[in-house]
Amino acid sequence: MESPAISINSVSDHVHVLFRLSKNYAIAKVVEELKKCTSKWVKDNMESCSKFSWQGGYGAFSVSSSNVNVVKQYIANQKMHHRKVSYQKEVEELIRLSCTYY
Repeated sequence: MESPAISINSVSDHVHVLFRLSKNYAIAKVVEELKKCTSKWVKDNMESCSKFSWQGGYGAFSVSSSNVNVVKQYIANQKMHHRKVSYQKEVEELIRLSCTYY
């Protein structure tokens, strides 16, 4: 969908994907397609995951070009990062930080 992936990594309960969002598609449409295609791939290729499904929602944050390398590094270090900070705490902190800018 004209939105090439830059970095992808996961832990047991979530996935981080950094991509360049196309000007021609809304983020909701890109995420919908990503979830649909990956869900199909998992079900077709991993017998033990035949009942796999994504959660209903997602979180999305914009990143300035000057911070792409920082975010790539953050995504690459997910397993180590989540040994220190839970997913729930991380989301709460991101929401808190994003609210301080308004």
